[in-house]
Amino acid sequence: MKNIAVLNYNNASLFELACAVELFAIPRPEFADWYSTDVISFEAGQQNSSGNILIQNKVIEHLDDYETLIIPSWPTHITKVKGNLAEQVSKFHREKKRIITFCSGAFLLGSLGILDSRDATTHWRYAQRFKDRFKDTHYVDNVLYVYDGRIGCSAGSASALDLCLAVIRDDYGHAIANQVARRLVISAHRKGGQAQFVETPILKAPQHFTQALDWVMQNLHKSFTIDHLANMASMSRRTFDRKFNDSFGMTPKHWLTQQRLERAKELLSGRQGDIEFIAGQSGFDNATTMRHHFKKHLGLSPRQYRDQFSNKQAS
Repeated sequence: MKNIAVLNYNNASLFELACAVELFAIPRPEFADWYSTDVISFEAGQQNSSGNILIQNKVIEHLDDYETLIIPSWPTHITKVKGNLAEQVSKFHREKKRIITFCSGAFLLGSLGILDSRDATTHWRYAQRFKDRFKDTHYVDNVLYVYDGRIGCSAGSASALDLCLAVIRDDYGHAIANQVARRLVISAHRKGGQAQFVETPILKAPQHFTQALDWVMQNLHKSFTIDHLANMASMSRRTFDRKFNDSFGMTPKHWLTQQRLERAKELLSGRQGDIEFIAGQSGFDNATTMRHHFKKHLGLSPRQYRDQFSNKQAS
């Protein structure tokens, strides 16, 4: 899935378009077999963008030359998509090629019925409009993105970067995705969902609170309880749980499990030790517990994950 088309149209959002260009269209000669990306349009001539910036696209009539289509945005007021664009995107989906949307881009797929019976998300500002219009789609609240390997939707704006990195992880493995994230000076894998951004700002966490979380990241291999973290943060367990939910949109236990899974995924991708060793280094009680969480959260076993992603990094 290395040939990518980024759809542009008149008055498109420049930020989301730029996210796709930054992640997929900039040459990265340090990586073998990197993406070949075109910014395309089905309309002739230059396209206007936000800020009255004119963009010259590659004008095409079909998407046959591409394996991945990125839709950075789409006008939410358009209820019906017609013409060659509708035909080509629908054909692209029927051919089981990968389609990625950012922010309001999910409205284009929804209008074509591509998201029927699927999980999808969009920016929280458009959530109710999306749910009202596409009742056959399973709308997922409070996530930065959803991605199943074929269809991906980011919540909006900067979460497009999170979804892009997930795609790169899928194609090239953790190590390369982490390198790209470092060069962009962004987190390789942000946690939490949209709830932390909706209307009210994130509560400022006391210093002891952030210090406790920093300690966790340095000591994931150790056995400790949430009560222990609350004590480190100089909070009661009830206050700690509330502060955590306010800041991250999830429980401390859920967050800790995600951190342990991320550590295990990194070790598995690098083939650093056997399954039991990796379970211990990631803070799971044993390999059985780690397998349980991999199946529950990722839908595959640690061994399957290692086989899938370590091979990508080696290629």
